[in-house]
Amino acid sequence: MYDVFQTDRLIDLWLTEDIGSCDLTAQLMIDEDAVGTFHMNAREPMYIAGLVIAARIFTRYDAALTVTKLAKDGDKVEKGTRILTVSGPARSILTAERPALNILQRLCGIATETARYNAEIAGTGARLIDTRKTTPGLRMLEKHAVACGGGLNHRLGLDNGVMLKDNHIAVAGSIGKAVARAKLKLPVLTKIEVECDRFEQVEESLAAGADVIMLDNMSIADMTAAVKFVAGRAKIEASGGISIATIRNVALTGVDYISTSKITQAAPAVDIGLDE
Repeated sequence: MYDVFQTDRLIDLWLTEDIGSCDLTAQLMIDEDAVGTFHMNAREPMYIAGLVIAARIFTRYDAALTVTKLAKDGDKVEKGTRILTVSGPARSILTAERPALNILQRLCGIATETARYNAEIAGTGARLIDTRKTTPGLRMLEKHAVACGGGLNHRLGLDNGVMLKDNHIAVAGSIGKAVARAKLKLPVLTKIEVECDRFEQVEESLAAGADVIMLDNMSIADMTAAVKFVAGRAKIEASGGISIATIRNVALTGVDYISTSKITQAAPAVDIGLDE
């Protein structure tokens, strides 16, 4: 999922932000010809995501650095696992350290939180999916991290599918009219999803030929009734108010997908250290 051109642009921004004109501490404290070997270690159990990006930060800053990846994205590792080694000019290693750790801790945190939510719905048949509520500029990487934790990606952007929400429906006049208008020029393999917060909207969406029906902030009872009514004639996504405490009960209603922004917006960074 990585695009080298896009990620290099991001890396250049991160390095510029953190370093400024120079790493003053490294310049003062480390001899120019000093070399070293440092290791990234997991300080808690986690799922790996973004290791290629962390490695690229080091070599993007200084091509003389040698990086060895000791794990791969999607791996589950235990506390104390060595996941990356970097060798070469010591000044460069310590200068690039923080941006590399920052992005890796963030992405591994998302992967780990995704895996935690996934574990709650194991065996139900429901699949966990993300949302567009991502950090601006980091969507590609954060959605990759979701995939590393076992989740699925919803739309990458607004051009990836048609999602008819209340304001679109209000402008069109009804769900039926909105779906019909969308179908007129819709690319042949693109799906139409309709957001519903009432049962009668589910009925109207199905009659209009929606491919996916989103149950937005519905009660467990209403979701169960909607799943029974649709009876497999469209895919059903549950969304809104999903938490680690509620997700299993939502999954047990029989919905196909459950989307939540918690796995990206609220995922805590994990603890990874760079040690000599």
